[in-house]
Amino acid sequence: MSAPARVPRPAFDLRQQHGVETPEHVVLSFELAGLGTRAAAAAVDLVILFCAYLGMSLFFAVARVGDLWSSALGSWGTAIVVLVVGLGFFLYYALFEALGDGRTPGKRALGIRVVLDTGRPVTANAATVRNLIRIVDFLVPLGPLPGALLVFIHPANKRLGDLAAGTIVVRDRVAAWDLAPAPPPESAEVLEPGPPELTDQEFQLLDRFLARAHELTPAVRIRLAAELSHRFEPRIPRRAPDAEAYLTTVFAAEQQKRRGRFATRATGMAGRTTVTGERFLAHKRDAWEAFRAAAQQLEQGGLARLPAALIPGFAARYREVAADLARARTYGVDPQVVAYLERLVGAGHNVLYQARATRRAPFALHLLKDFPAAVVTSWRYVLAAFLLFMVPAVIGFVMLRERPQLAEEIVSPVMVSRAEQAAERQAEGVGYARAEGGERPVIAAAIISNNIRVCIVAFAGGMLAGLLTVWALVFNGLAIGTGFGVFANHHAAAYLATFVAAHGVLELTAIFISGGAGLRLAHALIAPGDRTRLDALVVDGRIAMRMVGAVVFLLAIAGAIEGLLSTSDAPAALKFAVSGASAVLLILYLLNGHRHLEKTDASATPTARP
Repeated sequence: MSAPARVPRPAFDLRQQHGVETPEHVVLSFELAGLGTRAAAAAVDLVILFCAYLGMSLFFAVARVGDLWSSALGSWGTAIVVLVVGLGFFLYYALFEALGDGRTPGKRALGIRVVLDTGRPVTANAATVRNLIRIVDFLVPLGPLPGALLVFIHPANKRLGDLAAGTIVVRDRVAAWDLAPAPPPESAEVLEPGPPELTDQEFQLLDRFLARAHELTPAVRIRLAAELSHRFEPRIPRRAPDAEAYLTTVFAAEQQKRRGRFATRATGMAGRTTVTGERFLAHKRDAWEAFRAAAQQLEQGGLARLPAALIPGFAARYREVAADLARARTYGVDPQVVAYLERLVGAGHNVLYQARATRRAPFALHLLKDFPAAVVTSWRYVLAAFLLFMVPAVIGFVMLRERPQLAEEIVSPVMVSRAEQAAERQAEGVGYARAEGGERPVIAAAIISNNIRVCIVAFAGGMLAGLLTVWALVFNGLAIGTGFGVFANHHAAAYLATFVAAHGVLELTAIFISGGAGLRLAHALIAPGDRTRLDALVVDGRIAMRMVGAVVFLLAIAGAIEGLLSTSDAPAALKFAVSGASAVLLILYLLNGHRHLEKTDASATPTARP
């Protein structure tokens, strides 16, 4: 598709439009959803999330109190609740938009959806990116104000997540034909009517009045009907006592005349005529409504709901409606009709081109090849994140070793207390953060969700020019360094290392990768190079999203190890062995991505012929 095109609008039309050119070379205009509509949809979604959280918590609470499960099953059930509560906000939006054709329940209720800038259905990658960035659109001190402010001032109503994902939010509800009702079928005995009596402006005015009459108050309806009747009576004699009945008769007669062969009018310029679109509308009206009904039936399941033999027919009808939109603009028909056709073409466009978006590669291909390949190709950003984490960690460790008294000021009291009790607990054979078997699934779930949130902050912080990403890396690096410094001052560094060893390799690597993804976004935002800033964000955002996929995979393994092994009383040798095994797994994982990257590059390079 080409760059967004602008469609002419009447001066009084305040709707915001986003134009794209379809493969049929028709400029399709999407009506952008405004701040109020998006806020209302968000409110509906938040109410649903709150009710879901409340219902799930009550269900599991009653189940545990009522001893409906064994203790082990209850622990795993609680672990699921912890994961859902911890990550449910992101999963709700990302899954609904990725699998629901860009609609959450709130968006569906308000008649809006998320689409790509090109007008095509939103992809799973784009839906995930735009919703992970919500964490910076909704900053805790300011609430939703940052995101709402950007939507208000951006010409395409975009927040930061939309900028990174290359998406827009549009209205997609195609209403049924709501103009004046069609006249009764013409009788075969009716002779050819004469030329139109009303001007185009008068005909459109009468059309709009009859279409909206039922929405007016009785007093306004009677007054407008009388004024219009008084305007038309000198040319068209009044034979009905009721003004509105007279106007309905005038409208029906005028429609018949505009369909006739005398419907063209001289313009005063030799050889030039202006052709009314009324015959065109009357001829196409039923076909448009039939296509609208078909498109609405298919928008949920896409073309997969149609038998293969009927798909070409739907595509042909879509192309015909797209051509009708171009004709309607050429004929200068009522702007309401043009808006109706734009929605209609948009609905058909989403159905027809959704097929390409739904042909997704197997998830295992992404997990084992695409995700690590994105990490390998972004190694410079990951290295920068590693340094931003490790340098403060070393500084914090050395600082606490040189000045132990700082521990009371900059280290959490819990960490200091555990360091002071480390020798005693070690003598008793109690490990750091030891937990009973029934509590470990819950701990593992809490650790996984917490670590994923930390990594989301590091990733999404790239949209704030990388400032939040740098802060997250430096802060967590200092926390690790000062923590080890406190334990080293109490001669218990090995005690803490025994706890960290099993899961630390994967967990720390995941933090470096997420930080690298955030730095990649920041680089695209600050220094896009030859590309436009928006294009750079979209392209690098896709790579960064694959990096986040690798992060989630690594954190899931690390969290399970931390909750099930690191918190147990397993011997230190086993924990260090798992640490070594996880390092080998990590190397193999990245090597697999490197091989996939080389294979992709080789296939993209033309083979030289002798």
